[in-house]
Amino acid sequence: MTDPMQTELVKISEANGVMEIIWNRPDKKNALSNAMYRAATVALARAVEDKSIRVVLLASEGDSFTSGNDLADFAAASMGGEAPAAHGFIEAIIQFPKPIVAAVPGLAVGVGTTMLLHCDLVFVANDAKLTTPFVNLALVPEAASSMLMPARIGHARSFAMFALGDGFTGEQAAQLGLANAALPKDQVIPAAREAAKKLALRPIGAVMAAKKLMRDGEKILAQSRTESAIFGERLRSAEAMEAFTAFREKRAPDFSKL
Repeated sequence: MTDPMQTELVKISEANGVMEIIWNRPDKKNALSNAMYRAATVALARAVEDKSIRVVLLASEGDSFTSGNDLADFAAASMGGEAPAAHGFIEAIIQFPKPIVAAVPGLAVGVGTTMLLHCDLVFVANDAKLTTPFVNLALVPEAASSMLMPARIGHARSFAMFALGDGFTGEQAAQLGLANAALPKDQVIPAAREAAKKLALRPIGAVMAAKKLMRDGEKILAQSRTESAIFGERLRSAEAMEAFTAFREKRAPDFSKL
């Protein structure tokens, strides 16, 4: 069944207890627009209430999982335009009580990587590239990643990801515990679907209770909201304006005088 309220850039379907949310903007490397965030957020809210939905699968069309936020939306927000809709999606995925499985066939930038910290099973392509170059855009980590990433892979690696824009391949991500398995690209979505199918057959009450016990939801949400406030401030900063102007003008930003 297809959700009639979805944007064409997000494909939402349900079958056998699994809701699939598929980023469908491959020509833009699945950059996430405000409309895409809103569509996914609505789908997650429905999945919480619908008892027939037992698992959510996040995946994508094309070779990229997502290149992160649509920078045009961020640039508009930095100039006083519509606020990014990422915050609502992030809160929805943080608080989602049922299991989430992710299939990452390639590039995962920014929120494309940090959302994986809230997924319960993650399957990546061997040669996928995971990066979180927030400081490059004069911004800060989001989705509670400033807490969850160091807890998962250590401070030094996390700081290099956030501040230098260093990344990992899918194979390295699996070795570091950011993913369950790294596979050939054409096996990623089938493996994720098989895992989601298995989860859908488990006693959902026990699965949800186990997930809740494994996460300090209140602490994670509080950290995310602290990050969000600082992120909003940074988005309106002179440094961010220079970063987005440089992006539009296709040049390197110059922060030396700011």
